[in-house]
Order: sequence, then C-alpha cells, then structure tokens
Amino acid sequence: MWGSRKPEPPKPVAVATPPPAAPVPIHSAIEIPQEVTPMTTEMRPATPASTTGARLGPSLHVKGEINGNEDLHVDGSVEGLISLEDRKLTVGSSAKVSADIVAREIVVFGTVKGNLRARDRIEIKKDGSVVGDLTTARIMIEDGAYFKGSIEIERGEAQPGAEKTFARAATRQE
Repeated sequence: MWGSRKPEPPKPVAVATPPPAAPVPIHSAIEIPQEVTPMTTEMRPATPASTTGARLGPSLHVKGEINGNEDLHVDGSVEGLISLEDRKLTVGSSAKVSADIVAREIVVFGTVKGNLRARDRIEIKKDGSVVGDLTTARIMIEDGAYFKGSIEIERGEAQPGAEKTFARAATRQE
C-alpha cells in the first residue's frame, strides 16, 4: 500500500544555453587607476652632490654676463663677468674663464684670467692657473698652482679673530 507505488523517473530539465557572448575588450579586463601619483624621492635616481646648483658643460661658450643666486660649476669657457654674490663658483679643470668674478667662494681647478673678489675665500688648486688680482678674506694656493697678480686680504666679519691675531703680532714686533 504505502510502499507499492513505483518511483517516478526524474523529469528531464531543459537547460538553456546562453547566447554566444560578445568579445570582451581587453581594456575592460584591466583596471586602470584614475589618479597617477608622482614619483617619490625614494623612486628617483640618486643625484651626486656635485650637481647641486648650476653647471656649464665643457662644450658651452658664454660671452657676456652671468648673474645668479645659486652655486655654479663651469667646465666650458666664459668671457665677461660672473657675479654670484652669496654663492660658490667652481672653475673646473677643463674650464677657460676670461672674466672678472665676484662670489662668496671661488675654487679654481682650471684657467682664469681676470680679477677675483670673494667675500669668504679663494682656492687655487694644484693644476689651477690664475692671472689677475685677488681680493678675499682667506686664500689657499696649493703647490703646483700658477698665480700671477696681487693679493689683498680683507679683514672684517669673515674673519672675526683676525684683529686679535694681528694685534698680538704687532705687539710682539715692538
């Protein structure tokens, strides 16, 4: 009775096949960020410390006046005037400068013809050459350097102890 009924066979289920899909463009599968962030300093290539400030390359020739408010490294040639009142000028070993120079600090590895005026100091390195008059608070000329001209040492705020040293030297001579 209760168990005399025969189980019915399962009814076939109609399976609908999806229509053929349209090709998916490749750019829709890739997520493109809407905002691009700039490179951080960690990702940028390191720059050597010598490139701080401006640089005049060895193939450049400047005729005229250079004024500025940043350090300058010259490897080319300059004719005229260089004025960097509160900055450092470095004359590279391949540089040929025929100019008057005014700067806080001047370092010469190459050739300079002209008068140099530095508020702090002037250095002429062993292969450097200077023909002209120097005016500065401090001077350093290495062995092997060439210099022809006069040197005027300015005493003042750049050398706070200079007056005391000079006064002691003067009293010893008396």
